[in-house]
Amino acid sequence: MIQSNPYVPYSDSIEVIQPDEAQISQRIVDSMARVNRLMYEKYRHAIRDAHAKSHGILKGELQVYENLPEHLAQGLFATAKTYQVIVRFSTAQGSINPDKMSAFRGMAIKVIGVEGEKLLPELSDALTQDFLMVNYPVIPTGTIREYLKMQEALEKQADRGELFQQIAQKAAVGVQNALAAVGLADDTNKLSAPGPHILGDTYFSMAALRFGDYIAKINVKPLSENVRELAGREIDKELIEADENAFLTQVIQDFFKSGTAEYEMGAQLCTDLQSMPVEDGSVQWPDDKNPYQPVARLTFGPQETFSAARRVYADDVLSFNPFHCLPSHRPLGNIMRVRKLAYETSSRYRHHMNAQVRVEPTSIDELPD
Repeated sequence: MIQSNPYVPYSDSIEVIQPDEAQISQRIVDSMARVNRLMYEKYRHAIRDAHAKSHGILKGELQVYENLPEHLAQGLFATAKTYQVIVRFSTAQGSINPDKMSAFRGMAIKVIGVEGEKLLPELSDALTQDFLMVNYPVIPTGTIREYLKMQEALEKQADRGELFQQIAQKAAVGVQNALAAVGLADDTNKLSAPGPHILGDTYFSMAALRFGDYIAKINVKPLSENVRELAGREIDKELIEADENAFLTQVIQDFFKSGTAEYEMGAQLCTDLQSMPVEDGSVQWPDDKNPYQPVARLTFGPQETFSAARRVYADDVLSFNPFHCLPSHRPLGNIMRVRKLAYETSSRYRHHMNAQVRVEPTSIDELPD
């Protein structure tokens, strides 16, 4: 059959197991587990090994657009439908640091009401699907070998308190500077402390995932004017000075006291595995000739975004895992493959130590007010 569009078709041969991948992956997960235990001793509470600090937990809707073309009407997006979602905004580090520190920010999306068998066997019957996004288009340590170097360096300093935080901050700024030097930095996603308004950022899957019959990266960008105008905007200095530890929580709460917001989810489909590789997450796929194409809209209404009950539910009860998905959206590449084991190991430890049962919601009503 003649390929009628420019998009690379998915096949299992797209992924290539790396030399010593199993051993390197285990070393990464073991290092993360040791840091997890150190963080537990520090806080006397188990936290995530990444994106440990929440800033806002939102309920909303994901509306899949009607009449999508065949190459976009894939997997979850095959049928026009509206889903309830829970969204957690966070900071990337695996420790609880002041908001003023430079860091990547995260947007984890849990879609509720997704029918069909899921990829993880223990969650095969769940009615949820996760998308994990970060406000940067690539994974700077794009292969497991590079990630191992960073992880073990961080582990050596993990029990040194403020020094560990300083190293993590310098690493984040160093990543930004390196990518900016070669033209890969997005002006709306600068990491210079304390960063732009968290609600105005564009968030990316960073690595590739299966997109039904194709391969794609996913992003979520501001759509309504009130969040588009926040892109790149610096946060008010008086607000930062008033509470340098929690001003990101405050700006989200203040916005949604009366505000609504719309974001658009898009898919960037792979057209060339050489310039758009799957196994190296540090390569930004060129979007000048191959932009993200809209597939769905996220809508949020006024709400309390950081009540005590909602924070505990998101931080201690829920888990977000890129591999908790329909098989048609399976994450791809060696960085993502190691994340499968890392996320499950961290989640089990966190729920065990906090004596919390992991829950996959069946209704948005399970999210506390």
